[in-house]
Amino acid sequence: MLRAGSVVTCIACKNLLPSRMGVKFRVPLQKLHPLSRAIHHRYSANSNPQRPPHCSAARHYTSLSRLPMRPPKSRSGGHGYQQHRSFWVARLAARLLKLRYILLGSAVGGGYTAKKTYDEWKDMLPDMSQYTWIVPDFVWELSENIDLDKLASALPELEEIAKLLPDMEKIGENFTFLKSLLSSETTGESTLRATDVPPTSAAMSDSSDKQFKKSSDKEKVDQLQEELLRTQLKYQRMLERLEKENKELRKVVLQKDDKGIHQRKVKKSLIDMYSEVLDILSDYDSNYNTQDHLPRVVVVGDQSAGKTSVLEMIAQARIFPRGSGEMMTRSPVKVTLSEGPHHVAMFKDSSREFDLGKEEDLAALRHEIEIRMRKSVKEGQTVSPETISLSVKGPGIQRMVLVDLPGVISTVTTGMAADTKETIFSISKAYMQNPNAIILCIQDGSVDAERSIVTDLVSQMDPQGRRTIFVLTKVDLAEKNLASPSRIQQIVEGKLFPMKALGYFAVVTGRGSSNESIDSIKDYEEDFFQSSRLLKDGMLKAHQVTTKNLSLAVSDCFWKMVRESVEQQADAFKASRFNLETEWKNNYPRLRELDRNELYEKAKNEILDEVISLSQVTPKHWESILQKKLWERVSTHVIENIYLPAAQTMNSGTFNTTVDIKLKQWTDKQLPHKALEVAWETLQEEFARFMAEYKGKDQDDIFDKLKEAVKDESIKRHKWNERAMDSLRVIQHNALEDRSITDKPQWDAAIQFMEETLQSRLKDTDSVIGDMVGPDWKQRWLSWKNRTPEQHIRNETKNELERLLKLHEDHTAYLANDEVTTVRKNLEARGVEVDPVLIKDTWHQLYRRHFLQKALLHCNLCRRGFYYYQRHFVDSELECNDVVLFWRIQRMLAITANTLRQQLTNTEVRRLEKNVKEVLEDFGEDTEKKVQLITGRRVQLAEDLKKVREIQEKLEAFIEALHKEK
Repeated sequence: MLRAGSVVTCIACKNLLPSRMGVKFRVPLQKLHPLSRAIHHRYSANSNPQRPPHCSAARHYTSLSRLPMRPPKSRSGGHGYQQHRSFWVARLAARLLKLRYILLGSAVGGGYTAKKTYDEWKDMLPDMSQYTWIVPDFVWELSENIDLDKLASALPELEEIAKLLPDMEKIGENFTFLKSLLSSETTGESTLRATDVPPTSAAMSDSSDKQFKKSSDKEKVDQLQEELLRTQLKYQRMLERLEKENKELRKVVLQKDDKGIHQRKVKKSLIDMYSEVLDILSDYDSNYNTQDHLPRVVVVGDQSAGKTSVLEMIAQARIFPRGSGEMMTRSPVKVTLSEGPHHVAMFKDSSREFDLGKEEDLAALRHEIEIRMRKSVKEGQTVSPETISLSVKGPGIQRMVLVDLPGVISTVTTGMAADTKETIFSISKAYMQNPNAIILCIQDGSVDAERSIVTDLVSQMDPQGRRTIFVLTKVDLAEKNLASPSRIQQIVEGKLFPMKALGYFAVVTGRGSSNESIDSIKDYEEDFFQSSRLLKDGMLKAHQVTTKNLSLAVSDCFWKMVRESVEQQADAFKASRFNLETEWKNNYPRLRELDRNELYEKAKNEILDEVISLSQVTPKHWESILQKKLWERVSTHVIENIYLPAAQTMNSGTFNTTVDIKLKQWTDKQLPHKALEVAWETLQEEFARFMAEYKGKDQDDIFDKLKEAVKDESIKRHKWNERAMDSLRVIQHNALEDRSITDKPQWDAAIQFMEETLQSRLKDTDSVIGDMVGPDWKQRWLSWKNRTPEQHIRNETKNELERLLKLHEDHTAYLANDEVTTVRKNLEARGVEVDPVLIKDTWHQLYRRHFLQKALLHCNLCRRGFYYYQRHFVDSELECNDVVLFWRIQRMLAITANTLRQQLTNTEVRRLEKNVKEVLEDFGEDTEKKVQLITGRRVQLAEDLKKVREIQEKLEAFIEALHKEK
């Protein structure tokens, strides 16, 4: 056995130090490797209290030690002695042979002992197979792609590392000196007790010597403590340097991994697969009874307690918008942390990567997060339950999923919605009530603990503290402000708050400046805890401080919770899927399981087919319906304002002049507008007709609401080309100025058009007169109907005015005043009291019927008048100027319909199709609109089925990958 100072070390511990290090110092037992210390205590005599300690002078025999000499036998006589001397050669040979057996036995025994020792050491080593999941997949393939010999040669030699180690001999000597002082002090005290009481002078001299020795001892103890702290700092700097080199090496390895190590099999990381499941669940309908019990780390705390700062330290980047005292986190932010070669961030619904090493990208990321938060907040609200999903990758980042929630407030301030406090509480409870969620409770250490709100909320949701991790922030301010530092110890030990937790941590997240970098905050945090009295006095343990230790603990807790609960959640979704599939089979056995997006795409294709079918309408059909609708729109104006006034004139010249003036005025002011209105209405009606005719056996009624909304919105957005109105006005004006009928068919067509128009008007006039005078005698007898008193008066007035028309068949369109008086007196003579206005109204309808009847007779006479028309009605009593007027109107209608048809087919149909596509695109991007227009239990059931299947498949893939990583 060896001795180093006052500490005993075994030969096995000494052999662990390589001889080529060239360091000549003795190692205390406290600095040995734990394995060596365990071996030492296994074979040390002091490790077994039942065995008495060996004396320092005792000899220890091994298999290689020489056996003790046997006691000499007594010699009897000279003969024996002579015989003993004669066989000395034989005795020497026997001794040599015995030595060979001893050496052989020692070798065998030593080998067996060495093998037994090796087996014991091997059994003492922990089983590392359970922790292979920590190492990523690419590490196992490093030997195939990276030359490890070159990396080993690049590492520093053991001699260089040994130079960095402290002088252990000096530390051992100091400990020896300190121990001797303590032993001498105890022996001095015992001697004082044993002897008699000395004189007063001797006692005074002894007390002064003791005080001097105590002061010198304290100074040496302080020097030893300072030297130990310096040694610890030196070790820590060396570890930080090695850790930095390790991070750079991992970054190089990950970059090579991105460039082609895994090009043969592209697969997502474990945390990315898990994050996808959480993203699907966040979009899942919360009204459905399937609850999300998958683990995630929920970050809760009072407002401005440092939640966001802690999350940034874990993510190693200043990624969140910051404000002084105001609410910045307005909606939950889910951050998926994973390891990668580059420090980048990316949103779930975007392909842009933000380089977190560049300040401009960091500023853009913070701005984008702030914009997304404000967009998610509805009008009149302050916070939103909508989740913003973000992923952060980088070297050395711990894999986990965190959700940053809005800070809990105690008072609603000006500018906030009245229900802001309750909304934040409901959002926090919704996340924390998940039995598998890890609650990261953030408490501001710089304020009084009694002002905390979040601790009561956390204790309600997790009273046993089985999934809560307590974090005390701003410890530097707390140590400076608090009069009693032991209060921090009470908080970290869980004795001050009425809540329980798995672990307690104390962190420092900077000096309060938003311009600090993560590296400077880390340096400040480490410097603070190294110099803090909280660690020196033992109030805080080393594993309870720094955000690095916090992130490691949270990551371990997160993955432990995932392994314990993910399979149970997969079984729950499997049962939900079975229930949904059974309901679909029973209710919709012959229909495909199309979700809302798939149904929308199907309806979109049908609507586009219907719009395209508009371009297949024949020109003849367009012109026919346009001409018919246009004449229905303008016929009343032509008859009442053009034809009837012109027909009251006495000669053809006045008739043609009146017609030309009125047609010119009509064309300049009204006709083009009317024509465009008719064309636009026709396009709408045809579009609606095609959408209605498309319904058949395969038509789904679930699309009716959507199609109607698309049609209305497309028509609302469509605007007719106003420049077409000017060209249409010119075309119509030229068509109406033409009076030359070239052939007899055109003449006959004009007469037929005029006759049909007059007959239609005559029929309408007869209907109006019938309503005025009531039923005739036949209807009264057959239908048992009677006239009203007003109808009786109108009937008597009609009979009196018909007598007047028979006397004056060429009467003008208006009654003279004396004629009205005569009719009224004649009616009064028969006992009928009548108003002059009623007489004039009745006359208007009777004269209209009389005029139309005469016009129809004239139209029949003009059938043979084409010959006289060609001669300009010279030497002829027949004048057919009204036929020419109707021919001009008919030609204008045909030319206008042809012009509008060309504009429809060449321009407007395509513009309408474009509008429909834009509307469909807008509706497709508006989720709320699709939910509003495509509704029903069938749609909701298909949506639930799709989500549950997707979640179950991704969970099974994640579980399979999780088992492989074990």
